[in-house]
Amino acid sequence: MTDPHGDEVRRLRTEEHLSVREIRARTGLGRNRVYELLRGVPPPERTRRPNARDDLRAEAVALRSTGHSVPEIAQRLGVSRSTAYLWVRHLPLHRDPEQEQQRRRAHSKTMTEGRWATHRQERDKAQAAVHDLAARVVGELDDRDVLLLGAVSYWCEGTKSKPWRRDDHVQFVNSDPRLLLLFLRFLEVCGVGRAAPSYRVSIHESADAEAAADWWAEELALPRDRFQRPTLKKHKVTTARRNVGDAYRGCLVINVPGSRELYWRIEGMIAGLFESVRHV
Repeated sequence: MTDPHGDEVRRLRTEEHLSVREIRARTGLGRNRVYELLRGVPPPERTRRPNARDDLRAEAVALRSTGHSVPEIAQRLGVSRSTAYLWVRHLPLHRDPEQEQQRRRAHSKTMTEGRWATHRQERDKAQAAVHDLAARVVGELDDRDVLLLGAVSYWCEGTKSKPWRRDDHVQFVNSDPRLLLLFLRFLEVCGVGRAAPSYRVSIHESADAEAAADWWAEELALPRDRFQRPTLKKHKVTTARRNVGDAYRGCLVINVPGSRELYWRIEGMIAGLFESVRHV
């Protein structure tokens, strides 16, 4: 038997777009009875309450479409896994094997960085404390200190004569401006001012050699007119280089003309240091 109120209740919903409360007031029916008669009839748009999670739901669907798993979506959006699952369960997860491998690597890296973040902070703090303590040991350097440090630096990084090829002159090459400053100070203690040597940038041909020369001249307070033509290294495409970008300025070559006697002095200081070490 057809319910005499059914057609009227559904008409009020579909044509007049009334809410349940308004239908109850119009018909005098109870709440449960109205809901029963409206089963299968969607509520009008105006009666729907705004859902604060609608944006999150849309974002979850977008993440799912780009290959994210339910746990990843839950973590990214700050919701429970069950909620994330309800939002995307109608979307099967299909991933490209290569994309899946990249995703796993990225996820593993993120987890590893998070796991070791506290350890790194403690390590960096301890390292800074050791650096500070060790730096206090150095204090002020006198000329003798500079002579010894400069001679050792040169013996590590400078050009040296060979028994089969005598070439007694001073040429120092490095990419660290701090070490170069130390060597320039060594030269000054030895009576060689910064206007005496010639300077040359050794750099890959893919870089801006002139800009690098300008930077070295300004950084080390060197006369720009003492710079010679740069030495350009051939760029090999197959080589994976890390010294690229604006911070790459190649190496600076310091060549001291007429420096045979200075070279002999360096040899003598090194010989004296080695002999002293033997008797310690």
